[in-house]
Amino acid sequence: MEPFDITDKQSFQKMEILETLRLVIDPELEINIVDMGLIYSVTLKGEGKIISIEMTLSSPNCPMGASIVGAVQNCLEHYFPHYKTEVQLVCEPAWSSDLITDEGKRLLER
Repeated sequence: MEPFDITDKQSFQKMEILETLRLVIDPELEINIVDMGLIYSVTLKGEGKIISIEMTLSSPNCPMGASIVGAVQNCLEHYFPHYKTEVQLVCEPAWSSDLITDEGKRLLER
């Protein structure tokens, strides 16, 4: 994820979107997809009326992939109903456990 830029007006909105995505839980590991490191970018396009998410899965053949992507779409459509949502699933860079946040690692230890 890109760093938070206090001078960028969209940074606050991107942070709100990212925090909302913490509601989407990876069904296998039972932690949110943000702390799993599955979200690569949040972009606002079309004068800020389109939320574009670039994300990955923990493996290219993840059996829950469609469910997770659908949950991202549903979550954003529910909490940001005046925005169009685009979810792009990417395989590069490949996900690794190095992308799990410190909070995610703490949650995995429980």
